[in-house]
Amino acid sequence: MVNLDLYRVFYTVAKSGSLTKAAEELYISQPDVSRSIKQLETQLGVSLFTRTHRGMTLSAQGGKVIFNEVERALSLLNEAESRIEEKKNSATGVIRIGASDTIFEYFLADKIVEFHERFPAVKFELMADFTPDTIEKLKADKCDVAFVNLPISPDPDLKLNGNCMRLNDVFVAGEKYKELAEKTVSLTELKDRPLIFMEQNTVARRTLEGFLSTLGIDLQPSIEVGSWDLMKRLVHRGMGVGVIPREYAASEIEKEALFEIKTDPTLPVRSVGMLLPKNAPVSYALHSFIENFQ
Repeated sequence: MVNLDLYRVFYTVAKSGSLTKAAEELYISQPDVSRSIKQLETQLGVSLFTRTHRGMTLSAQGGKVIFNEVERALSLLNEAESRIEEKKNSATGVIRIGASDTIFEYFLADKIVEFHERFPAVKFELMADFTPDTIEKLKADKCDVAFVNLPISPDPDLKLNGNCMRLNDVFVAGEKYKELAEKTVSLTELKDRPLIFMEQNTVARRTLEGFLSTLGIDLQPSIEVGSWDLMKRLVHRGMGVGVIPREYAASEIEKEALFEIKTDPTLPVRSVGMLLPKNAPVSYALHSFIENFQ
């Protein structure tokens, strides 16, 4: 049976011309290198090297005869190993992502495009829904990873990586209520203004009401909406004062289509978190994708 390690030692000695240099390159001792050469010579029944004052040179009857074939064989083996490693570490397959429309638009879209440019063979299935429904899809194995608004209740079957994206909730107004953005207002001052909140089944709404209750403040909305885009449109048209993550209204605030209202106290910071099934296997494609959020 061919012992590839012996041929690797032979090749390294032949290339370096020295037992000592070969030992350093192979991370083995010089006596081990000598023993390997002797073992291969015994196996082949021929001397492979000639010792000179300059080091080790290939013998005409042995080493020079087999050197080119050994070099070619080792090169083919290295290429085969490289192809296997490349295949093993190439991202392919499908990544199923669950998140809300807003998280896809403001957080995930650019990252998905960047990942696709690196790994064009990977396909994506994007499932948009509210956080509670997204979590249920993840637990039912309908998606591989979920990005959700925090906080959420702990779940023993899920692994959470928080703070993938910070969300700073702020009150915003359109031109009709622009005067509110020209000063710092107390939250109680907003009671007499028409307010636009997200629907009650959303994390944003529950977080807002939970914070207000700790202050003993009761703010009731005039309008409830199911999307941030609709809220921005209504606020811009003067229908009321909205509450939205600054990150989702940055473009409109910069263009002065909306005006941020500074409040005392400010609203608490929230975040987007990443959820994975606790014991599910992670493909190389998914592993490479979620590395961008850790």
